[in-house]
Amino acid sequence: MIDKLNIVKQRFDEVNDLIIQPDIISDQKRYVELTKEYKDLKKLMAERDKYVELTGNIAEAQEIIEDGSDQEMVDMAKMQLEEAKEELPALEEKIRMMLVPKDPEDAKNAVVEVRAGTGGDEASIFAGDIYKMLTKYCESKGWKVSTVDFSEGTNGGFKEIQFEVSGEDVYGTLKYEAGVHRVQRVPQTETQGRVHTSAATVMVFPEAEEFDVEIDPKDVRIDYFCSSGPGGQSVNTTYSAVRLTHEPTGIVAQCQDQKSQHKNKEKAFKVLRSRLYDMELAKKQEEDAAKRGSMVTSGDRSAKIRTYNYPQGRVTDHRINLTLYDLSNIINGDIQKIIDELKLVANTEKLKEASDSL
Repeated sequence: MIDKLNIVKQRFDEVNDLIIQPDIISDQKRYVELTKEYKDLKKLMAERDKYVELTGNIAEAQEIIEDGSDQEMVDMAKMQLEEAKEELPALEEKIRMMLVPKDPEDAKNAVVEVRAGTGGDEASIFAGDIYKMLTKYCESKGWKVSTVDFSEGTNGGFKEIQFEVSGEDVYGTLKYEAGVHRVQRVPQTETQGRVHTSAATVMVFPEAEEFDVEIDPKDVRIDYFCSSGPGGQSVNTTYSAVRLTHEPTGIVAQCQDQKSQHKNKEKAFKVLRSRLYDMELAKKQEEDAAKRGSMVTSGDRSAKIRTYNYPQGRVTDHRINLTLYDLSNIINGDIQKIIDELKLVANTEKLKEASDSL
């Protein structure tokens, strides 16, 4: 393992030198890529330091025990050796996982879209519940959430809602929430007390930087309209909302959340870039998933990923057959345990793939 870590250290030193070079600083795309790589390598270097210290302690303790001339020192060395040997396997496992090649998209911010699926009013209410679950989770991580566009359901919730999330490793975490979420419960509108099944679809796009996707302004039709929903008279009576249509692909992005037309246009362009970028990424993910035969990292948006069963207080993630009887906490944003399990399965697959190719 130390050989691998020394190779990584060489790269870390190289990146450390590169990011202060004037020609790198002037190349925005290259500079952003290298600073992200530097941040990831720095975390790995901290674990390398622990590993070097721990293996050094083991070697030192073994030397003292072999020498055997000072019984008090030998006893202390035995304790030190036992402690270090206990810590070593967990540290090695952590480093192994960190050595798994990271998806360069993972560090990006994300654009998230929640849409009501089948199930009428109840589906809109459930889409609202999923939106609240995701935003509470994001807030618990210290991430910034900003609404882009929404269409409210007739009895509460949303027919669809789109929001941006910015923070650390946002896309790499939220991508596991993409897919069809299904709910089984008695709807508020149901008089007979029968359990219904409804669904909501979550889409997660990595937020594209301007240099990731170049959009020709001639390809974009821009329409301005009055915002709907809360926000006071100025929002509803001025043409501040913006709709962009990318004519070559037919992709539409709109924003009505800000009072300023300029800010709405800026946000809508950000979403349009992210959708175009994601379209290319989805093709690549499907190819990768087909090669790997993996459900966890699949780009398939129609896949049913999770069921929330209210009568039994049960949540089941179908990708990894994980069932938790903790529905009330999960729907309130406590989804870290599920994401950790999904990440573990995905990383284990990548780790196996990496060792198979050696």
